[in-house]
Amino acid sequence: MAMKTDVHLRDLRYFLVVAEELHFTRAAERLYVSQPALSKQIRALERRLGTELFRRDRQGVALTTAGTALLPHARRLLAAWEEGAAAVERAARRSTLVVGMSTSLGRGGLLPAIRSRFTAAHPDTEVRLRQVSWEDPTAGLADGGADVAFVWLPMPDAGRYEWTVVVEEPRLVALPEAHPLTVRADLTLADLADEPFLALPPSTGVLRDHWLALDERPGGPPLIGAEIAGTEETYEALVAGLGICLVAAGNAPLLTLGGVTTRPVHGLSPTRFALAWRTQDGARPLVRGYVEACRRATGQT
Repeated sequence: MAMKTDVHLRDLRYFLVVAEELHFTRAAERLYVSQPALSKQIRALERRLGTELFRRDRQGVALTTAGTALLPHARRLLAAWEEGAAAVERAARRSTLVVGMSTSLGRGGLLPAIRSRFTAAHPDTEVRLRQVSWEDPTAGLADGGADVAFVWLPMPDAGRYEWTVVVEEPRLVALPEAHPLTVRADLTLADLADEPFLALPPSTGVLRDHWLALDERPGGPPLIGAEIAGTEETYEALVAGLGICLVAAGNAPLLTLGGVTTRPVHGLSPTRFALAWRTQDGARPLVRGYVEACRRATGQT
């Protein structure tokens, strides 16, 4: 029994070709081996299995009963090995691009549009999404956990990164439906000056300042009613009346789920949503490919 376990795939391949040709010389030509070497290998296989697989006489070569029994199994084993080898080759070729994000993209199916264009050009690359907390304004670029990332500008430590702007959107103010200011259709930053604001964590630096409109608001910095690091936290804080906050127009539907409404803020500059990457990675083919797919999906040249 132990001898039978020593059969190699090469032995089965030799057996299969002889079984198909029923002629040792033609089989040897197909296998690029000499006819004596092939005959020797087949006899060694028969010895291992303890039975003859071929009957050889003046009329030619024929399969024995044992050879006929082995034939379908040999075919299946060789086919399975070829499938396995092909899977290994595909896995070796396949690479991964990690896309970081901290906000649901939405925006007219942007993510699937980019993915389909990227995958058409890079079919052997798996695109993996990585959801990152708002505490990391680089959405995974800073710690190397993402290759490219969808971020809000401005980015802290901006010199380390490059980006392409995906969309520019107005900043609206989100506030509880019962808030006195909701009677107004259009507000200004001066109207909001005395209101407590919801703020991103301090780790977000210049991005926290941007969503507090620090460089555009009259007077000093706002009172911080609460810190928020996710959409659900923001919604709950708004409903609880802990403060108001600025929100990108494209993200307003994530917050206006009942009990929260938004209003335009007259004179407030828009916000920019971008696809960013580390400057040092700008020449990587997969990063370049994803950026190009993003530009095509958003109608940029």
